[in-house]
Amino acid sequence: MKRSLPLLLLSLGMTPAFAADIPGGGISADNLSRHVRVLASDEFEGRAPATPGEEKTIAYIVDALKKAGVQPGGEQGGWTQAVPLVRAQVDGPVTATLEIGGTEQALANGDDVVLQSLSPVDRVSVVDAPLVFVGYGIAAPERGWDDYKGVDLTGKVAVVLINDPDYETSQPGSFDGRAVTYYGRWTYKYEELARQGAAGVLIVHETAPAAYGWATVRASGLSPVFDIPRADAAKYHTLLRGWMQRDLAVSLFQRAGLDFEAEKKRAQIGAFAPVALGDATLSAAFAVKRDQVVTRNVIGRIEGSKRPDETVIYSAHWDAYGIGTPDAQGDGIRHGAVDNATGVAAVIELARVFAAGPRPQRTLLFMALTAEEKGLQGATYYAANPVAPLEKTAAVLNIEMLSPDGPNRDIASWGNGRVSLEGDLKRVAEAHGRTYSPDPNLEAGFFYRADHFAFARAGVPAITVGAGLDRVDGGVASGKALRDAYFAKCYHQPCDAWTDTWNATGQAQDAELLYALGREIADSDAWPRWLNGSEFKATRERSETERE
Repeated sequence: MKRSLPLLLLSLGMTPAFAADIPGGGISADNLSRHVRVLASDEFEGRAPATPGEEKTIAYIVDALKKAGVQPGGEQGGWTQAVPLVRAQVDGPVTATLEIGGTEQALANGDDVVLQSLSPVDRVSVVDAPLVFVGYGIAAPERGWDDYKGVDLTGKVAVVLINDPDYETSQPGSFDGRAVTYYGRWTYKYEELARQGAAGVLIVHETAPAAYGWATVRASGLSPVFDIPRADAAKYHTLLRGWMQRDLAVSLFQRAGLDFEAEKKRAQIGAFAPVALGDATLSAAFAVKRDQVVTRNVIGRIEGSKRPDETVIYSAHWDAYGIGTPDAQGDGIRHGAVDNATGVAAVIELARVFAAGPRPQRTLLFMALTAEEKGLQGATYYAANPVAPLEKTAAVLNIEMLSPDGPNRDIASWGNGRVSLEGDLKRVAEAHGRTYSPDPNLEAGFFYRADHFAFARAGVPAITVGAGLDRVDGGVASGKALRDAYFAKCYHQPCDAWTDTWNATGQAQDAELLYALGREIADSDAWPRWLNGSEFKATRERSETERE
């Protein structure tokens, strides 16, 4: 089969002609790899917010943006935006006991369950709280769905399934088939159970519908958790929250005289009603250390030459998971190389090439955002406290998890955003001899798991761009195998680390497309838009007069 010249050049490891038109000598794979190597090194201690690792990370990114030639874009003429957060972490041992049918079972935190709390207390004490199964824990009147049906959860711990009711059904129902909605996200379930007045919530972990294994839950759950400061925090958080292993749930249901799989099927129809798990109760106790910390977004800026009050944002989150339990090789640092030092490296390199060329007509902001892994906190804070008006922010191009495995024929975006930027990315990719792949894993809910979502909720057209799967060397089968292995073994784990086998040519080629897309938007007077069917379209349209 005949191949286009750009694809032929990619297969030979050569640079297509359009890349030579990028200022500053073009996107450098060596620069990208170097940035990742440094940011993911042991010295940066896993880049957890409000740690010495943050100090090193912020200093490195600020220095890199200075060297790139852009100007500071943060608060008060500086490079950063302060993001105040409440940090909460389990302090000392956790005791947890399940009692059912007169028999007690001690639960090991991290193995059987993962328990934590964002409630404004210094100690969690739950004694003999009844367990109630609430299906998927969804209250969605616009979809005609209510998993609660008047149940009183006061003093009780809710057991809830991950993902949406449609995930395992043969036909799409009220929740868009296998493409997860926001109702399927663990964050929503915690929020809704607080609104329902539950004392606690345990999400049943299953690898496929969660889209990650227990090791990821454990690593995340045993780390500190963060929230914005709230005077009424108790309204937003249950006293106790966490996850339980599927095997524990199956055993619990069985001892309560129920079949787990049968109850899951019952929860997949709108007639579902909550059911008590026999006489099962949960007791749990642990101390909580709470403090207020200030973490930071880093922001560089190139002022627009013609419309400086209009903005295009390149963003990526700088944080990872810090130091945790050592793996089999004795490494406890969650280095966060792919996730997401690759994105930060791309933002820095894009800043460099834009600074080397003609000024864009719209202002460009280059952001390294904090606390994405803690619930998109840095992006959410920026959206509430923007340094440039959101009404005149044309687009957010967020970058996540570029590939260390060489070039791909395609580039992808996360989720089905129903936004014109997806079509723009497709068009730009095809113009440069590549293809665009819609998210191949909609059931993983990546649309709701990246920083662009915080901007989208505020109405700003936004996408997260990441690596495709169609590898030049090995095709889709090879790309999928590498992706699956990464999520099974290294996602949020110490082995997400830079090595000397790293091949950043694919990252460079993805950054080239991002340059072309961002340049086009920045030099245009057109406004990207949400399409019909988007839940963010109405929010954007309310500020339409600001863009006329």
